[in-house]
Amino acid sequence: MHELSVCQALISQVEELAQREMVQRVERVRVGIGPLSGVEPQLLQHAYPLAAAGTLAENSELEIENRPIRVHCPTCGKTSDANASRLLCAHCGDWQTTLVSGDELMLLQVEFIRETDNV
Repeated sequence: MHELSVCQALISQVEELAQREMVQRVERVRVGIGPLSGVEPQLLQHAYPLAAAGTLAENSELEIENRPIRVHCPTCGKTSDANASRLLCAHCGDWQTTLVSGDELMLLQVEFIRETDNV
C-alpha cells in the first residue's frame, strides 16, 4: 500500500511546518487529490492515523478535497472539465489537450494549535 508512504511524506512536511511555526499540535490537514494522481483517497484516509501516530499530527483530522480533471485546448483556447478516459475539449471536441489539473496530490492547508502557558 503506497498510500502509507505518501502519508509518511505528508506528515514529514506537516511536522516541518509545525516546527517552523513553533506549535505543539496539528489539528487538521487538508489535501487535494486528483483522480489521475495514482493515490486512492480511501486508502490515504485509512493510512493517515498510522503515519501520524507519535507525531505532532497524532489525532489530527485529514480532510480530502477531490480535485477535478481539467484540460486546456490549444485549438479553441478554452479550459474545460474532462474525465479520466476522455481528455477531450468539452467545447470543440479536440483531443490534443493539455492537462491543467487532476493529477495532483497537494497539501492545501494545515491548522495548528498553539498551547499557551497559563501563568
